Formats: sequence, structure tokens, C-alpha cells
Amino acid sequence: MTAGLAFLAMTALSAALLAGFFGSLHPAFDSFSHFRMHFSVLMALLALPLLASSFRLQAAAGLLFAITCLATTAGALPRLWPQPAVAKPADQAVYSLLQMNLRFNNPTPKKVLSLIGRTNPDVITLDEVSGMWTAELGTITSAYPYRILCPYPNGMFGVALLSRRPFAADTAPRCEPRGAMATATIDFGGIGVDVAAIHLSWPWPKEQYWQIGELAEPLAGLGETAIMAGDCNAVPWSAAVRRVAALGRLTVMPSAGPTWIHRTLPDFLRRYAGLPIDQVFSKGGLTILSSTRLEDTGSDHLPVLVEFTLRPQEQKPLDEHETATVSLPEPAKSRG
Repeated sequence: MTAGLAFLAMTALSAALLAGFFGSLHPAFDSFSHFRMHFSVLMALLALPLLASSFRLQAAAGLLFAITCLATTAGALPRLWPQPAVAKPADQAVYSLLQMNLRFNNPTPKKVLSLIGRTNPDVITLDEVSGMWTAELGTITSAYPYRILCPYPNGMFGVALLSRRPFAADTAPRCEPRGAMATATIDFGGIGVDVAAIHLSWPWPKEQYWQIGELAEPLAGLGETAIMAGDCNAVPWSAAVRRVAALGRLTVMPSAGPTWIHRTLPDFLRRYAGLPIDQVFSKGGLTILSSTRLEDTGSDHLPVLVEFTLRPQEQKPLDEHETATVSLPEPAKSRG
């Protein structure tokens, strides 16, 4: 009886894994893809003891299928040992971007500000920028004077983009539908780069699929050289992330590893059993050198620090005008 129940559970997991590969047909299937790592490991654990039962042939097939599915997530698997340092080019400037889901009601905002001060990134992309974060982010205006905040209708899930470097001359940062995306052209030493912060809703049956459709035009409008980061609430191999990348003609950066888990669970589990849903995309004359998950700052997401360069052959001088600056707007009031 025990073997029979294990076999039924293994069969159910195999169906869930298979469904996840058909996410492009319907977002309901794509919802299964987000747990591919977890389903694969559970299926393998069920298959191993069944190899000694009357279900040995089915177990062997199930184990092979589980390993194959897990292999498709290899780029996002937890890193069990430190990665070798990437050699930074001596003849090119190295820039950094810090991606953070702040959590709208983070009880320790000073940890966030401390991390920003210690890492000193060139640009910061932020998600879940609620009303409480307006005052907190205002305390670092002198360090990051170039900024735009895009409030979300409920007052909790807005995005923001902060930069130490000026916005390119004759350009203006912009907010996209319902505060789900902020974009600005930033002047990196005379090179204009479109930088975007994005925050997608939860997968089906929530509104993620339709939200990506709403963002199709601004994604397609990103410049030739761009970098975009945010909480996609979707794993890198999902149809949702592939769709975002295709709309913006972007490449998804190899995942830094799991970044999210329910806030009641410990950080150790988040790093090794969480979901890799904070993504970074790029295109054009921008080369990503490294990505690192940083320490817990009170959110249910881990921050991700990315280093990148701009290829000389892609550099195009900006117009020699004064750069623009945008002040931090007040967040929209909640609509309920």
C-alpha cells in the first residue's frame, strides 16, 4: 500500500512537471513551471525507494524524467560553494546595479539604507515601494539625486529607480501602466543606457499574464542598449520571463540563485530552497560580469548586486546638454 501511494504521488508530480513545459499554451500551465526544481527533487526522492518495489520500471523512468527536468533549471540551482571571482577589464569602467524588493511593510528599513551605503551602486531598482518608503528614500537624496517613483494603485507595490549618475540630456524618466515599470535613460560617462525597474504580479490565476501584455509597448520601446531588473514573480525558465525577454528583445541574465521564500521561513531555506524570481535582463552594448545575492534586509526577497560594463564599440556620445533631474513624487493614494 505504501509503495502504491508513493507511485501515485510520483505520477502526480510527473504530470505537474510536464504541464510546466507547456506554459506558452496557457498561463495555468506556466504556474506549474515555477516549482520545477522542487517537484523534480520530490519526484526523485519518491522514485529512489520504488526502485526496490514492483514499480521499479516506472520508478526508473520517473527518476530519469526528474533528473532531466532538474537539469533545465541548472543555471538557477543554489550555489553550494563560492564562485570564482570574475576578472574585471582594466580598460573599461565597471558599473553596478542593486535590485531590491523592499517589502512594503519592511520592519527594518535602516538595514536597506545601510546596505545601499556599503555597496554604493551606480543605480538601484526597487520594488514594493509603499508610502512608508518615500520618507526613507528621501534620506539618501543627496547620494541618489536622480530618481523616479511610480506608485501602484494600492499604494504598496510601486517601483522606483534611483541613480547616482544623471539622466541623459533631453530625456525624461517615465512610469508605465499602474506603476509596474519605471524607465530612465541614464548617462554613464557619456553613454546613454536605458535602465528599467519592473515588478510583475503573481502568476495565473492572478494577473501576471495580462500585465505583461500591458507592458508590451514600453518593453519594445527600450533602447538599443538597456538593462532591466525586478521582481518578476516568475522563474527564469518560465514562459512569462521568456515572453518579457522576447517583447524587449532582451537576454535573461543567468540567475543569481533563489531569492524569495515566505517571510516566516529562515534565510538558510530561502538561499537553498527558495524561488529564483528576481531577474535581470540586458541587451546591446552591455555586458554583465557578475551577480551576487546579498544579506537579508528585512524583506522576503534577497537583494541582488550586478556588475556590468559597456562595450567600447557600442558607445555613442550623448548630446552635450545639461542633464535632467526628477524629484521624488508623492505616491498615489490607495484605491482600495
